[in-house]
Amino acid sequence: MKTDSFWKEVLEKLFKEFLQFFFPQIHRVVDFTKGYQFLDKEFQQITKTSKTNKKIVDKLVKVYLRDGEEKWLLIHIEIQGQKQKDFAQRMFTYYYRIFDKYQRDVLSLALLTDMAKEYRPDTYSKNYLGLSLSFKFPLVKIVDYINYSFEKEYKRNVFSLIVQAFLKTVETEGDYQNRYYWKRTFLLQLYDFGLERETVFNAYQFIEWIMALPKTLDEQLYYEVKQQKEIKGMGYITIAERKGMKEGLKKGRKEGIQKGIQKGIQQGIQEGIQKGKIEGLRQAIESVIEVKFNSVDEEIINRLNKINSVEKLEELLDAAKLTESMDAFKEKLNKYK
Repeated sequence: MKTDSFWKEVLEKLFKEFLQFFFPQIHRVVDFTKGYQFLDKEFQQITKTSKTNKKIVDKLVKVYLRDGEEKWLLIHIEIQGQKQKDFAQRMFTYYYRIFDKYQRDVLSLALLTDMAKEYRPDTYSKNYLGLSLSFKFPLVKIVDYINYSFEKEYKRNVFSLIVQAFLKTVETEGDYQNRYYWKRTFLLQLYDFGLERETVFNAYQFIEWIMALPKTLDEQLYYEVKQQKEIKGMGYITIAERKGMKEGLKKGRKEGIQKGIQKGIQQGIQEGIQKGKIEGLRQAIESVIEVKFNSVDEEIINRLNKINSVEKLEELLDAAKLTESMDAFKEKLNKYK
């Protein structure tokens, strides 16, 4: 099961919650009021000469500490879903490359999503002719959460649901009826957390993407969740976007956009052909507006049909998610005449 892109998305969108759940000791010393920065381009430069042909998520993040000084720490995070013989060596290699480039303290963290309980490569060491080296880094394994009591994390951190969703995805491989039950459970539970709107949305996306279902069950879940009285707005938005994008991109299937559809709205936009992108974005926007306000103004539809820029439609899709009224969205739309 390839889940790298899903973990990458949720790590970037929910970095603070990620640290709090998996590495609480580190979370406590980071000053999030000063923000943080993902150094993707810089990290690519550092690792571009690596000989490893890997399918993993690796991120470099600049954060500030709570020690009162203008000091920052580079956190190198690896998420890997399969065993790799030289994993610890690569962690060490990236550590010293990052340190050499920035001359700053570096903290290397690893989250392993494979199910092998005994595989824990958290140390790289060398002893040779008097030279002694030992590099040990914090490592967390998803498999350790199989018997974890999530009740103590319930409603405190959204990763309590994200981790459960991942584990149930592995457990229900090939058993789609059971997966349907758990996916529905997690999507509905998400709204009991009382979290911020954007946090709920990003966690919802992860669960939607990772717990893939056959088309018939997917459609059934769409209508079942949509009809739940306790869900207001956010659940509708994500499902409406996903459904709208699928319908909009049907025209592009022959031109190789199936992979984009599988990854969801953002991946579909990036990998779909131009016509599929534009049509899919228009329908996704209409779906979001319709679900939020029970209708779509004909004026909005006409205006959207005149916009042929992917960039502008992407901005409008973001605006549709956050808008509080149809009139407010129209004002945003007026900027694209």
